[in-house]
Amino acid sequence: MKLSTLRTVTTLLAASVGLLFGPAAQAQEEEKILNVYNWSDYIAEDTIKNFEKETGIKVRYDSFDNNEIVHAKLVAGKTGYDIVVPSSYWAKLQADGGLLRKIDKSQIPNYKNLDPDVQATLAKLDPGNEFFVNWLWGYTTVGINVDKVKAALGSTPMPDNAWDLLFKPEYISKLKSCGVSMLDSATEVVPAALHYLGKPPYTKSVADFAQVPGLLKSIRPYVTLFSSSGYINDLANGSICLALGFSGDINIARQRAIDGKTGQNIQALIPKTGGIIFMDVMVIPADAPRPGNAHKFINYILRPEVHAGLSNKVFYANPNKESKKFVKPEVANNPSVFLSDADLKKMAAPDAINNDIRRQMTRIYTSFKTGL
Repeated sequence: MKLSTLRTVTTLLAASVGLLFGPAAQAQEEEKILNVYNWSDYIAEDTIKNFEKETGIKVRYDSFDNNEIVHAKLVAGKTGYDIVVPSSYWAKLQADGGLLRKIDKSQIPNYKNLDPDVQATLAKLDPGNEFFVNWLWGYTTVGINVDKVKAALGSTPMPDNAWDLLFKPEYISKLKSCGVSMLDSATEVVPAALHYLGKPPYTKSVADFAQVPGLLKSIRPYVTLFSSSGYINDLANGSICLALGFSGDINIARQRAIDGKTGQNIQALIPKTGGIIFMDVMVIPADAPRPGNAHKFINYILRPEVHAGLSNKVFYANPNKESKKFVKPEVANNPSVFLSDADLKKMAAPDAINNDIRRQMTRIYTSFKTGL
């Protein structure tokens, strides 16, 4: 047999093997199980149930309440998870560290539904959109119990900038009596403090970081709770009156107060200087045991009515340009969920942090939390 002929036969055989044992075939052979690791209070009641019914894939769904926990698990490896939903700036650390698998867009027909603007924003951290698919997005801000805050402030008027309620001792000292909660995460608290100081939230400047401990120390005596998920119910039932939290969580608390008729008037504020945008993304761990099932789940979430169902339940904006018609009017028209163009321009965009910056944030936060 001529060498050229042998090469042709070899190429044809390789192509046949690819067809037989490529991603699609491998996905079909996978066990009908999918392990998902996502934020708490971040999914609709019927999302998993409908996916299981449609695909026959059994979902094991676990939740977390901060990025640090997720990162530690991924670094340790062998998590058993097929889909994880970190924030984009943490996902960049994970992608750069070889902890994530590239997304096979050929297995996701609904990828076309993603908003190009959201994709462009994510591409700043994930060039070519190779590893991330946006789940939902929101922003870090201040949430308040309107009536309790006004009562605690007494004759002191509400500040022009909502961040002052948290970061100015003259305000937060008056609110300690009705409860003040901070997110229990270095990479949420420190960027918020930097933003308040007029610095980039994800700065790499040593001089910028040097200004943060003094600010946090000045408010530490008045913080009564550190919580990244429990503060939702605490706002809803009136146990706290001020929270550094996530926009959707604050709106969940508002809805729980309405549904439970607790009489608490909860509001997610949009500060004059804006909040800090975050984009939580679906990623596939490099050692995910069932990547085919993971792609099926991503494709399912990107269905317009499914993505809209998430927004309807948890009050975060979704990246699906075809979903708006399925979003409830009271959610679609809520200016603290789907931000106006003017408010969106005020927001600080997510940016990358390296391990050195992360450690710097952790040191500052630990000192703040322990009061040392």
